[in-house]
Amino acid sequence: MSVPPELPSFAANLAGVLFDGDRPVPQAVDLRLDHGAGVLDITQPAGGGETLRWPLDEIRRLPDSAAREGAVLRWTGDPLARLQVEDRRILSALPHPARRAPPKGRGRLAAWAVAAVAAVVLQIGVLIPLLADRLSGFVPPEGERALGEATFEQIRQALAGSGLPPLPTCDAPAGRAALDKMLLALGQDNGAGASARVYVLDHEMVNAFALPGGYVVFFRGMIDAAEGPNEIAAVMAHEIGHVENRDPTRHALRSAGSIGILGLLFGDFAGGAAVLFLTERLISARYSQGAESGADGFAYTALEEAGVSPAALGDMFERLRDRYGDAQGITAHFLSHPTLTSRIARARAAARPDAKYGDILSDVDWTALKSICD
Repeated sequence: MSVPPELPSFAANLAGVLFDGDRPVPQAVDLRLDHGAGVLDITQPAGGGETLRWPLDEIRRLPDSAAREGAVLRWTGDPLARLQVEDRRILSALPHPARRAPPKGRGRLAAWAVAAVAAVVLQIGVLIPLLADRLSGFVPPEGERALGEATFEQIRQALAGSGLPPLPTCDAPAGRAALDKMLLALGQDNGAGASARVYVLDHEMVNAFALPGGYVVFFRGMIDAAEGPNEIAAVMAHEIGHVENRDPTRHALRSAGSIGILGLLFGDFAGGAAVLFLTERLISARYSQGAESGADGFAYTALEEAGVSPAALGDMFERLRDRYGDAQGITAHFLSHPTLTSRIARARAAARPDAKYGDILSDVDWTALKSICD
């Protein structure tokens, strides 16, 4: 480091006042610039000659609120200590007097940030799902039904839009009768005490999902996209499988827990934003791969008992894959659903080659079901 030519004339006669940050008491100190070592020696005569050594490239000038003629200095290694000097020429010996000091403890701050993120991921990804799985067994049936009913109404209102009547359900008598025939063939009924109750919403979305309390919801778009009644029966059996395994209740508890954690981090999630977020999560419910495989297995059995080929589920999945694509490669391992390609293969493998399968509904009933929203 080059030494300015005027330094030798005053370097040996510097003085200042030190505030060490521990006590609000000024201490007169002698200063010496050690250019060879690149430090400023600060000696406290009254303290037995103890010397502090501040690296020159780590000394910063601070604004002086008292507007004195000297300068106020600090060392980045000690955020509390302050050094007042009267001779401003010392500033010419400092390489970076105006550079912003780096924050103290950046490594520790980064470690705490990583730990905080890891804690949130652990809660949302591991602890909340485990707790939801345990709590779902203690939710009484009437509580599940109340939760499902409230969520169903929220979904109808959210899809309709603010200020509009809720999205209508489809209940054309002939179509409803055809739907009930399909449920009976799958070993279900649609009475007051039924474990699964199926509703059709008048919306073009190609989707079907299950809610807590036995609610199975189809959109008109799903029925329109099917090429036959067996495909709708296969999807219906799959969603009933979720109901039987109480997957929607677990998913709702997990979503509610996640909303609570996010609310603590980012603000109030108790109002309309929470309702919309939970609605979206339940419509596009993504269960674990184990839950999806379990619902598929339930569907294979129900379809076999109804005299319908389990391959119908693969046919519907193939139509969805052609329309929306499929996840391939390593990405598939991080998706909650198994890939559609693998589910298509398993559905077709579940069909017995020597079995004689038929349609779950007659052509007349299928026509009526397709017109359930008329």
